[in-house]
Amino acid sequence: MSRRTSRPRRPATTAAASPRITPASPCPCGLPAPYAECCGRLHALAAAAPTCEALMRSRYSAFVVRDAAYLLRTWHPETRPPSVDFDPAMRWERLEILETTEGSAFHTAGTVTFRAHYTDDGRPDSLHEKSRFVRHEGAWVYAAAVFVD
Repeated sequence: MSRRTSRPRRPATTAAASPRITPASPCPCGLPAPYAECCGRLHALAAAAPTCEALMRSRYSAFVVRDAAYLLRTWHPETRPPSVDFDPAMRWERLEILETTEGSAFHTAGTVTFRAHYTDDGRPDSLHEKSRFVRHEGAWVYAAAVFVD
């Protein structure tokens, strides 16, 4: 998941303060489980994403909690940037999974089409993307994306 905008971006930092998400908070990915039992387990390396949709949800949650290390760890080495920058004025609000293709334990690739809702300086907007995931060394990783609109 990445972000594009038509207005100039403010300076971003990888050290931006993350929103207050506790282990007992609802998971940002939208599934009905506390963060610690859902995406938090993946962020803490206590489990691996079993499907590309689970990886997409955990990567969205990593953007919410601003976990750059997890995002980089789950990015394919051929497309991984050197760092992840977080815009301090941006707040991720809600994730909608619109479609998944393949991406189960029986596949080596899959896609997830989603809409991620956010506010930027208090203005609501959304990112509509189709992300491609592949298995790399046995684990699901984010490979690339196409912006849908």
